[in-house]
Amino acid sequence: MIKKLGLSLAITTTIAIGGVSSQSFAMSPFQADYQFSYNGKNIGSATRTLAKSGNNWSYAFVAKAVGLASATETSKFTLNNGQISSTSFSRTSQVLVHNNTMNINFNSEENLINTQKDDEAYSFSWKVGVLDELNVELQLREDLKKGILKSNYYLADAKEIEARKFVKQGNEKVTTSYGTFDTMKVVLKHDKPGRETIFWLAPKLDYLPVKVTHVDKKTSYGLLLTSYKGQTS
Repeated sequence: MIKKLGLSLAITTTIAIGGVSSQSFAMSPFQADYQFSYNGKNIGSATRTLAKSGNNWSYAFVAKAVGLASATETSKFTLNNGQISSTSFSRTSQVLVHNNTMNINFNSEENLINTQKDDEAYSFSWKVGVLDELNVELQLREDLKKGILKSNYYLADAKEIEARKFVKQGNEKVTTSYGTFDTMKVVLKHDKPGRETIFWLAPKLDYLPVKVTHVDKKTSYGLLLTSYKGQTS
């Protein structure tokens, strides 16, 4: 479930950013640290890091629950006129003694996406604008700054491309150890009952998620911002 908290966002419809305003910035490198909680208890930490070399970008999410689990995800992509073009994605996770890996290669020239999940390899058709579960968050942040979002965001998984949808549920103030922020609240609508994932995005921090919660029946997970290095309004 650490991986679920690192999942990037998608939002269903055009959103008017009423009540939460921010100066628009170009995408820039940053590092954000989080406190990781399980059923209300703080048991670990997580970090989001965005780096740039020329027009090649790398976005990483690393989470650790002490003595229990860890996960690392890395997305590589380029950016042109506010649109992300995916290059590759990788994920490694460990829960106690169990390890899992996944790699995705986006090959637009051959119109293919090749994936490797543990020992299984897959290949399927590439799609214009296809993203991964990390860089979709950054694409949404770029779109939010323009005030208009796509109705669907398409993400590559191990076997196929899937559409992701989120719904805006107003604006809220969120208090963290790093400060209090006006945020946009968006909720992922799960197909299975008893599940709910909520993201709080702070325009002051270029729409960085300052809080994330995921509830799966009687189990809950959370991320809360503890530090940030990057652009602010």
